[in-house]
Amino acid sequence: MIKRNAPWLAVLLGLVWLAANWWPPAKKTGDFDIATFGRTPVLTDGRVKPLDTVARNSLVIIHGKQTLSLDNGQTLEPMEWLTDALFNSPTASGYPVFVINNPDVLGLFHWQQTQRKYFSYAELAPFLTQIDEQGQKAEGVDSKQRSRFQTAIINLRNGLILYQGLENSIQPEDTDHFANEISAYLAAAPAGLAATQHRQKGEAFDKDKFNQMGQWVDRYQTLSDAANILAVPPAAAGAGEWLSVGASLLQSMGTGQANPAVKAYALIGDAYRAGDASLFNQEAQDLSQWMARSQPHATGNSSFESLFNRMAPFYQALVLYVFAFLLVAWSWLGNNRGFNRAAFYVLILALVVHTFGLGARMVLQGRPPVTNLYSSAIFIGFGTVIIGLVLERIYRDGMGAACAALIGFITLVIAQHLAESGDTMEMLQAVLDTNIWLATHVVCITIGYSAMFLAGMLAIFYVVRGVFTRGMDRDAAQSLARMTYGVICFATLFSFVGTVLGGIWADQSWGRFWGWDPKENGALLIVLWCALILHARWGGYIRQRGLMMMALFGNIITSFSWFGVNMLGIGLHSYGFMEKAFPWLVGFIVSQLALMVVASVPLARWRSFHAAQA
Repeated sequence: MIKRNAPWLAVLLGLVWLAANWWPPAKKTGDFDIATFGRTPVLTDGRVKPLDTVARNSLVIIHGKQTLSLDNGQTLEPMEWLTDALFNSPTASGYPVFVINNPDVLGLFHWQQTQRKYFSYAELAPFLTQIDEQGQKAEGVDSKQRSRFQTAIINLRNGLILYQGLENSIQPEDTDHFANEISAYLAAAPAGLAATQHRQKGEAFDKDKFNQMGQWVDRYQTLSDAANILAVPPAAAGAGEWLSVGASLLQSMGTGQANPAVKAYALIGDAYRAGDASLFNQEAQDLSQWMARSQPHATGNSSFESLFNRMAPFYQALVLYVFAFLLVAWSWLGNNRGFNRAAFYVLILALVVHTFGLGARMVLQGRPPVTNLYSSAIFIGFGTVIIGLVLERIYRDGMGAACAALIGFITLVIAQHLAESGDTMEMLQAVLDTNIWLATHVVCITIGYSAMFLAGMLAIFYVVRGVFTRGMDRDAAQSLARMTYGVICFATLFSFVGTVLGGIWADQSWGRFWGWDPKENGALLIVLWCALILHARWGGYIRQRGLMMMALFGNIITSFSWFGVNMLGIGLHSYGFMEKAFPWLVGFIVSQLALMVVASVPLARWRSFHAAQA
């Protein structure tokens, strides 16, 4: 009974798990409505986004995680931490949020290295000058030549600058009652302006009023210069620019009226420091409604992005891919096709969730699916799962499902690590700012990557099953070979078309079709390697084992084209050297070379030798 209904039970379990994670948490009476406040749209890093996204990205950059664990065992969510940073600086400065792993950085402060690696702003405040000086020196060194100390001190300095910018984005960090302060400023502004005008004309003026006005101006100019967040929208949608709170207050000097958003932020902050949840919630709701009237498009996008953040579709898909792979493995161990079908349906569910995440990013960005390395990892996994499902539908032996689940999981793990750099929907590089070519050249190339990695994964299964297990008979070996050959043909088509389209794009952007750029060479290598595999197969130079070994080397070429060109740090397509990714890339290449060596072992030593003659 269970075996027969395994597919539906597995899908039901997946749906229940998704519902449990996606269902919004119940609100408790007396709680601060941080979620509503987190949906407030602001402008930062060139993009309008909700405060919730600012909180998540900032915490990942500073802390390396999207949650903050305190010494008392309490765990803070991103918006809880950001709200404290914005409105309750003394409390936030005590949170252990800054990561220091490098012993030389600890030595700079005369601290002993222990198992502790998270430190608070209050602990680092006495050393800000030293950190800034060392960080500036390190930034003068080429990124590929920096020592571990220099990289660590730059990361710490950047994290401190970001934190200080957040702390002074909405209000001065030393204020107690910002709403009263604003009222006092607006009340004093007319007399201060009059004193300033009299002084400029050479007439007698009130020095006290003039000096007081100068202090106000200096205070809010400093607030404006330090702000990381532009929280005040233009008066009407599409009319004017977003401003910082400080800049908005300076503009209000002559009108006597503060922007409604500034007033709301001040009241929200005062209520939060006073512990008045009822007033906080009312003001947050009023701000949300005002934003919806003045900036309907930005408010709608921010609300949807907050929902997207809470649902975390790529993380949910990652877990479902693991579940699907376990079901495939169980079907192999128990020789039960029911679990194999269950894996197929769970993969479809995971793909639906994956597709939702991909589509949501396209809606929020207004762009095709691939715009940077992060989105390329998301799309490679997406493409691989679709191809793997097609293979599974044709062969029904679990191999397509297993490969799809594994690559879907691995690519989403890679994407999670790439997200540590901050906003994954950042502004595009100028050379990429064209939706037509992003939707054609980039998508074709990325589909080619997906197919090549799937062919390589099939080859890995072939070698591992053939050498180390007795589970690969002649039919299984032939089935894997047919799948690998078909996928390589598919990869050849898309890689070739994508490379040709890239040449046309290059001619339009740079005035030449080809310039031997590393990325261009990487794309060409994939096309040439695919062609070499096919010709070697057609000419009889390779059989099953040779096909698989060449597919394994295809993993190396594809990984170089995908990541390796960024490691070089040169060329028109290189957008940054990623030190953390380099050892993983080298490790992956070494693993594929090792598998090729294993595959070259005489067939007599293969445990499946009698079942799979190649």
